[in-house]
Amino acid sequence: MIVLAIDTCEVRGSVAVLNDDAVLRVEAHTSAEEYSSWLLAAVDLALQFAKSTLDEVDVFAVASGPGSFTGVRIGLSTVKAWSEVFEKPIVALSRLEAVAAQSELKTPYVASFIDAQRGQLFGALYQSAQSGLTLVEQEMVATPEVFLGWVGERVAGNDVAWMSTDPVTVVNQSVWQRRVAQGEKIHHVPCTLAPFIGKMAHQRALKGDVGDALSVDANYVRRSYVEVFQKGPPHAPGK
Repeated sequence: MIVLAIDTCEVRGSVAVLNDDAVLRVEAHTSAEEYSSWLLAAVDLALQFAKSTLDEVDVFAVASGPGSFTGVRIGLSTVKAWSEVFEKPIVALSRLEAVAAQSELKTPYVASFIDAQRGQLFGALYQSAQSGLTLVEQEMVATPEVFLGWVGERVAGNDVAWMSTDPVTVVNQSVWQRRVAQGEKIHHVPCTLAPFIGKMAHQRALKGDVGDALSVDANYVRRSYVEVFQKGPPHAPGK
């Protein structure tokens, strides 16, 4: 199964080509070039290295968010177009789940977070079992202090595996220092997420858990500036 995975949700995006769950090639976005010009060239390079073509791709995998509105839209619109043209399925995945899935710890819960800028982070909490991860409530955008407190309330003293591309966003928080005193730490995972998104997409495709251009949707989590100005500040997480 040839899987083409893309993540354009933020500036640290990437493209990966996989054969089943074996990563053949990764192209990371390491410049200031706009995705509108970078993405197709990166896909072409990755496919050339993998000795494959777009029409040979079996599954298109895409990060559906959370992230910037423009970045999320570019990724989704691109794979939707490919899906229509080549009549191939799409697997859309949350970047927070891709981060959480990299935990190798046997804990009841996994908490993942990514820097959301503006003094906030994108965060999620998952229950962990042999069958996989189950999202607890909804993904959120919140200040580090609010997210850490929210997780602490939900896990009720149980062990948590903390996974993040951006540990620096919480390490200086007093509420985090209390968790450090309990022996917890943050596991730093790579910000190049396309390979992990591709591996997860391969597993879901084997189970038939796929979508198409009509069913796949964005997972922005944070409202646009237009919505904020029109509707005022959002409610705090959990409210």
